[in-house]
Amino acid sequence: MRIQETTTPIIVPLVIGVTSHRNLAASEIEPIRQRVRSFLARLQREYPGLPLLLLSALAEGGDRLVAHEALAAGAKLLAPLPLPRELYEDDFTDPASRAEFDALCAQAEVMELPLHADQPLHEVGSPGTARDRRYAQAGIYIASHCHILLAIWDGKPSTRIGGTAQIVSYHLDGALPGHPSRRRRARHALGTGDERLLYHIVCSRDAADGMPAAGLQPLQTVWRSAATAVAADPDKPAEFQRMFAHMAGFNADCAKYAAAIEAATAAQRQARASAVAGIDRLFHAADWLAVHFQRRVLLALRSTYTLAALMGIAFACYAHLPGQNYMIYLFLLLFALGAYVAVLAHHREWHRKYLDYRALAEGLRIQSYWRRANISLGGEHEFAHDNFLQRQNVELGWIRNVMRVSALYPSAAPAASEEAELASVVAEWVGESGKSGQLHYYEHKTAEHAGLHHVTETIGSISLWGGIAISVFLAVFVFRLSDAQKTVLVTMMAALSIIAAVREAYAYRKADKELIKQYRFMQRIFTSARVALDRTHDPEEQREILLSLGDAALTEHAEWTLMQRERQVEHGKL
Repeated sequence: MRIQETTTPIIVPLVIGVTSHRNLAASEIEPIRQRVRSFLARLQREYPGLPLLLLSALAEGGDRLVAHEALAAGAKLLAPLPLPRELYEDDFTDPASRAEFDALCAQAEVMELPLHADQPLHEVGSPGTARDRRYAQAGIYIASHCHILLAIWDGKPSTRIGGTAQIVSYHLDGALPGHPSRRRRARHALGTGDERLLYHIVCSRDAADGMPAAGLQPLQTVWRSAATAVAADPDKPAEFQRMFAHMAGFNADCAKYAAAIEAATAAQRQARASAVAGIDRLFHAADWLAVHFQRRVLLALRSTYTLAALMGIAFACYAHLPGQNYMIYLFLLLFALGAYVAVLAHHREWHRKYLDYRALAEGLRIQSYWRRANISLGGEHEFAHDNFLQRQNVELGWIRNVMRVSALYPSAAPAASEEAELASVVAEWVGESGKSGQLHYYEHKTAEHAGLHHVTETIGSISLWGGIAISVFLAVFVFRLSDAQKTVLVTMMAALSIIAAVREAYAYRKADKELIKQYRFMQRIFTSARVALDRTHDPEEQREILLSLGDAALTEHAEWTLMQRERQVEHGKL
């Protein structure tokens, strides 16, 4: 299933990766099969809105066992092969094994992971360290792009490059097989928002000393994350359940508004290389949904704060004007309407969806531009999703999970030359002042929010000086005004104060001041990037600039999400 096919609906799958020993104990194969079958059925039952996609290198042993069960359960199979197929088949000397491999390939989408320049074909064509590193790369790829890693593993550590133990270690704590990587391990240790989840089926091996590690029993099942390990009989950790539920919700929204998304984004979509078409399509869907729910949130905010202002005025009239007893009923009616709007917005998660979909869209935007510009972060195993929202609650990990799916397919050569594609990325992403790109966007947004802030200050000034003017008028004519006239003037003062206070609260809830600062900051960042890009004609230096720019933008979007997440529509606090 290629998510980049424009003729198919946008559906984010639940990606299951598999890593396993090849020499499983014969007596345990059938019980392991039953546990795998139960595991897949449970996921389908709990998340019907997330079709299953299995990542398997189709090695002998547990890889193929899981592949057979996944296909039987109706899951899609994607097979990232560590070597060109004709070389990989050399691993399977038994004719029956090769026939099984060919049969599985016929039912899968086969993807040969690209060879790096420092891995010539003749070196990986025979057993040795270079070939082992290719197996490690396949394991890293699977662990990096799956949402749940299914490990059929004896629980013992191992120094074998690309072995099951090393892939499990990489998945949970970021340690690259065969490569010391303190930076990535440290980031995993500090990243409280990490969403790595492992389903461990304990197995024995058909070898000397093949029993599982001490403390583990054959056929035991365990949920593991970087921080916890719990028996698999209970439900998986609650935070992961919420994360997968949000992924299913994104699929549901994409399906609900599919026609509107298709119509609105048809003109924006362009023919891309296959490696970015899926990212672009997901970006357009997330961007459209973010704008849609932003409008819902703004409508709810404006309605709530308008009703709050009218409530205040109605109560002031009830309290000060004689013969206005009916105003208390109007006050209660307005309160009920405001509460209904707030409850509706909360129940339908307009605010959360707006923030999450906006964060997802911005992350996908950067991911697409980086890939088109041929920018990598150290290999296919590490991409924009590894840098995004790492400090956030694990519930936001669903955003990284969608980005992880969009990056399933390795980078392909761009349709145009690398230099032309790089220039296109600079023009589209950075753009020019007053004309195009994010530079123009942040200039426009800075001016727009500065204008809105000016309106808030103007309303406050009118309220202040209007109140002072009424106070002076009352002081001068205090003995000449009737009680009724004084009451009307005092009520007018109250109404002016209420309007100013509600407008100030509305501006605070929208974070106008903070947004102006952030937009100005990003405007300066993109301006500096534009100057730096114009100063050099070295493609590698330009890629370094774009990499730094993307990092800054990802950090900014994470901070924006944090700031806005606490500013929901809450009628009771008005």
